[in-house]
Amino acid sequence: MKIGLYFGTFNPIHAGHLIIANHMAEYSDLDQVWIIVTPHNPFKKKSTLLDNHHRLDMVHQAIKDYDKLNASDIEFNLPQPNYTIDTLTYLIEKHPNYEFSLIMGEDNLKGFHKWKNNDIILENHNIYVYPRISEGKTENKLLSHPKIHRIDAPVVEISSTFIRQAIRDGRNCKPLLPEPVWNYIDIMNFYK
Repeated sequence: MKIGLYFGTFNPIHAGHLIIANHMAEYSDLDQVWIIVTPHNPFKKKSTLLDNHHRLDMVHQAIKDYDKLNASDIEFNLPQPNYTIDTLTYLIEKHPNYEFSLIMGEDNLKGFHKWKNNDIILENHNIYVYPRISEGKTENKLLSHPKIHRIDAPVVEISSTFIRQAIRDGRNCKPLLPEPVWNYIDIMNFYK
C-alpha cells in the first residue's frame, strides 16, 4: 500500500489542508494520505501551538467523511523535536509492507536541503510536491530528481496563522474551516 504522509502542526486544520490531502489521495498513485499531527516543528515556535490532543481532535473531525484520509498521532510518542527521518524510520519498522512517501508544498521543498538526513529521505522515499505561490524558484536539481513528483493540485493559499489572527480579531473566517472544526474552535473558545 502506498501511503502519503502529510506532516504539519494543523493549528488549526483548514479547508486548504483538506483540499491538498484529498487531491493527493484522489489524483496521484497514493492509496491513502495520513495527516501526521506534529507536536513540535523544529522551525516553529512551540508557544503558539494548541495542545496536541486538541489539534488531533480537529483533524479527526475534519476528515471523518474522507475514506482515504487518516489522522495520525505517531509523532506524539517519538523523541522531540520531531525529525521526518526519525518518523519514517519508525513507520517503516512498524509497517514494513507499506511504501511511505512525503507530501509537501513547493515552498517547503526549497528548504529541504536543511532537513536532517535529507539525502537518505530522498534516496528511499518519493516526495509529492503541490504548487504554492512563493518567492524565488525551487532548485532545478530537486525538481528534476526522479523521486520528486509534482502534482498539478489546486493552488491554495490559506494559512493557519491567518485564521488564528482573524479569530483573535473577531472576524468571521468560517468559510476557511471545515464546519466541525469551526464548531470545535468556537465551543472551546480557541485562538481568542
